[in-house]
Amino acid sequence: MRKAIAAGLLAVGVLATGCSGGDDADSGKVEGEITVLTQRTDIVNTVFQEYKKRFEAKYPDVKVKFEAITDYEGEVRIRMGTKDYGDVLLIPNSVNADQLPAFFEPLGTVDELKDRYRFVRTEQTFDGKVYGLAITGNAQGFVYNKKVWAQAGITAPPKTPEEFLAALKAVKEKTGAIPLYTNYKETWPLGQWEGLRGTITGDPDAVTKLAQDDAPWTAGKEHHVIDSLLFDVVKQGLTEPDPTTTNWEQSKGLLGTGKVATMALGSWSVVQMQAAAPDKADIGYLPFPTQTNGKFHTVVSGDYKNAVNRNSKHKAAARAWVEWFADESNYAVDQGGVPVVLGQQMPATLADLAAADVQYLEFNPAPKGQEGLDGKIGNAAEIALFDGKYRQRIVDAARGAKKESKEDIFADLNKRWKQARATVK
Repeated sequence: MRKAIAAGLLAVGVLATGCSGGDDADSGKVEGEITVLTQRTDIVNTVFQEYKKRFEAKYPDVKVKFEAITDYEGEVRIRMGTKDYGDVLLIPNSVNADQLPAFFEPLGTVDELKDRYRFVRTEQTFDGKVYGLAITGNAQGFVYNKKVWAQAGITAPPKTPEEFLAALKAVKEKTGAIPLYTNYKETWPLGQWEGLRGTITGDPDAVTKLAQDDAPWTAGKEHHVIDSLLFDVVKQGLTEPDPTTTNWEQSKGLLGTGKVATMALGSWSVVQMQAAAPDKADIGYLPFPTQTNGKFHTVVSGDYKNAVNRNSKHKAAARAWVEWFADESNYAVDQGGVPVVLGQQMPATLADLAAADVQYLEFNPAPKGQEGLDGKIGNAAEIALFDGKYRQRIVDAARGAKKESKEDIFADLNKRWKQARATVK
């Protein structure tokens, strides 16, 4: 199961129309029956039933009903053309920030909530108001098989790209495992490399600066560092022999059992890899191999956000669920994620980051009017940053399937990016 990427996708026409205002039947009391929509079809009849028991014990006048949806994005987008889209739901990725007030009840202002919850300063907010609380958060780096790395003699996280490459070479020579698996065929896993921006500089304004830069693939800049490492890993034969035959589901078992040593994925992947491993302790998480001021950094961002349908007849009960889920369910930590509540202990799945004294970083909000500008520039330049397609080109060149050098690719990316910046406002 993939996790949602917290990024605005193309708006669907039905969303642009909005809905009428909330229902006057809302009593303001924490009572009534509420329907909670979820994408977790795998645990709705197990883990979520325990949540229901605990929540209803605290709020005995509320009854919770779940509706698990396989094609969550597709079905909920359609239902949002009506008032019938549950009382609590995960905000679809296709909802733009300026559309939030048409569909969801505000939970408070950014100023009111920013000292309690992560991700509310920049995600699913509009005009200073917060419309959703994340169900969990993700760090960015590399999921890896610790047992394989230890067999190769590497027991500390590499601090530079050169050390990382040397570690992967040792894995190949001493263990026979595939050092790094790109999951090239599925495309989206290569987009996970984009999540590494900000980790190199430790700069909370990294995304804003990217949108203001005419040449992000210039030597020394973050995209040059990230994509150079990808190119070099492939060029040096440290990835799967034939990337065109990769398989996402099978790759979990490969990493879990030590046939693959490393993948570039968000920290959401740790639990899934552990489930495929004979021993959960074999799976760990590495920071990107750069340090700023002697410290590793990882960017943390929110997953799907729980929100209250503005048309709900039981908004108080729905809001109580949203807050209880963030504050008391322990979902984030149980799923190996970054806690949504500030100050809560990080999960055991991220123990390697704690041991390496990795600094957690959240991006600052973009200047007003520049929200999502980096994505707009990328789309206009046909360099969709998160979908992985342009990085397939890098892999193809590195493995000799295309006759172009790393320098050729970066020069072309810079040219197209600059041209797009001149047209996108």
